[in-house]
Amino acid sequence: MGANSSLLSPDSSDGSNHPSKLKLGDIPESCVALVLSYLDPPEICKLARLNRAFRAASSADFIWDAKLPSNYHHLVDDYLIKNPSKLGKNEIYARLSRPVPFDSGNKEFWLDKRTGGLCLSISSKALAITGIDDRRYWNYIPTDESRFHTIAYLQQIWWLEVEGDMEFQFPAGTYSLLFKLRLGRFTKKPGRRVATHGGHESVHGWDIKPVQFQLTTPDGQQAISKRFLENTGNWEYHHVGDFVVDDPNTPTKIKFSLTQIDCTHTKGGLSIDSVLICPSDLVKSFRAIL
Repeated sequence: MGANSSLLSPDSSDGSNHPSKLKLGDIPESCVALVLSYLDPPEICKLARLNRAFRAASSADFIWDAKLPSNYHHLVDDYLIKNPSKLGKNEIYARLSRPVPFDSGNKEFWLDKRTGGLCLSISSKALAITGIDDRRYWNYIPTDESRFHTIAYLQQIWWLEVEGDMEFQFPAGTYSLLFKLRLGRFTKKPGRRVATHGGHESVHGWDIKPVQFQLTTPDGQQAISKRFLENTGNWEYHHVGDFVVDDPNTPTKIKFSLTQIDCTHTKGGLSIDSVLICPSDLVKSFRAIL
């Protein structure tokens, strides 16, 4: 006990430095990296700003290899660069955490910064909308409220039919698909929100019959739900259903739709922003930001 306690003593007979006087930057880089590997990416990035030792340790490949999706090589090869070995794993994670556009900019995917879960967004322009080419029914409206800077706005129609499909190589897991919709039309300008022609007064028909959401996959997964659209003036994520990906090395095909094809009444005043696909455990975080 005496020998061990002497190491912790603040005094030294020979004047040399003691372990008790070691500074944060004196901790071996390998030890720091091991500790960082147990933290979430945002926490790692915060600690990397402490000093050079922590910054160097935070770049260790083994830390980020565990944070990246199992099929990240596919994402990098197809959407970023052809030779991922040129990038460190931390740089790959950073790049994949930013929106990566594809399909002429009408679709984006990104990794959730905290969990590494893969999220994907599909613009209204990538959807098949019945009557979209007839300006009596639909208009594309530019706005900075959308990540794609454009929404599809329904003036009035009898037959509502919006369909889409997606084929993507998702990491294994359970995913949710949601439509981002709003009743009413607004555009946001810097510092203020301005109602435009066709605002709340054009919203009608959604309280008579519910809309139907549907999701199907070739392997038999299916979800159907019906609900009334009620909340005017705010963007909402409407949960369509969930699907499970077992094989991260095979593209998953999904078909989805939003319909209200009862022709006994017209409906109008609906804004369609996008379709979101994300890990099911992240759905609450998206709803919270609206």
